[in-house]
Amino acid sequence: MNMAEGIYLRDDPYTVPYQGIYVICDEKNEKAEIIERSNCYSGACWSLYHYAKSPAVTSAYSYGEYMRYSVNIGKSPLSLKSSVAAAGIESVLCLPDNEVEITYMGIGGGGIGATKCRALAKGVKRYEITEAGGGKTGVGKIIVPRRERVLIAIDDTDSCEEGATWTLTHNIAKTVGNDDAVYLSQALVQLFPVPEKTQNCMSAVLEFGCVSREAKEKLVNDVKDLLLEYSVSENTGMLVYSGFAATGELKEYSHKGRTERILRETALDVAKKNRVDVVLDGNGIIGALAAFSWFSKPSDSVKPEFDTNTV
Repeated sequence: MNMAEGIYLRDDPYTVPYQGIYVICDEKNEKAEIIERSNCYSGACWSLYHYAKSPAVTSAYSYGEYMRYSVNIGKSPLSLKSSVAAAGIESVLCLPDNEVEITYMGIGGGGIGATKCRALAKGVKRYEITEAGGGKTGVGKIIVPRRERVLIAIDDTDSCEEGATWTLTHNIAKTVGNDDAVYLSQALVQLFPVPEKTQNCMSAVLEFGCVSREAKEKLVNDVKDLLLEYSVSENTGMLVYSGFAATGELKEYSHKGRTERILRETALDVAKKNRVDVVLDGNGIIGALAAFSWFSKPSDSVKPEFDTNTV
């Protein structure tokens, strides 16, 4: 027997703590997204299947080890039923002091997942749990910091001789991410291949969950400083958008950036109208702006929207 496994079993054989649980809220505290980073993919898939049926949940999907639940803030009573609807999210409430309370419920093994497994996740400040497992219905309440979504879009950090935007941006995000500005996702976006491209014409968007304005400001400054230090291009563009979702004109611009050539003046105009901060104003802003609406969708963002037979 592997010694590490033996120690893990002796500690608590019926608990698999989640790696992290984070909640992003909209400006009005009407909608939220619960982002769970699993430590056991199969167990998290079971939860995803059952939790998606909760009245509070409007959509749910997974990518990698992350499970993401879009929810309405408030209480939505559950009716649990073994094997069919065995676990769920009963309520998501915004508390004073920028905190969010989530109440999970589950039957049997689902109750263990709803209680200890989530209570011991990184990002949880406090919790209340009942007994769970066997034939019991377990209830777990966790309190986490309220976070706002901060998206940082970047393009043109490499040259024909060296570099790659996807590697640099991911390594920067891993370096600057912390408990107050947690790194949640990276998506690489296939753009229309303009003549100025270095090779594959991809931009990147990094997603963070920030607990305060100060955390956001430090995050942005840290990313900017590292880009200035490590980028090998003079045309690096860095843009910042704070918002629950990047829809409307930003989504329309993204489609254009993925299907046709766009002028710098157009990018600057769209950025200004949509409260996007231009941090580094190299021509990379043109492609960077097209990346915002693809955060957390890395499987789709890499697919071309242009006619591949014409380039």
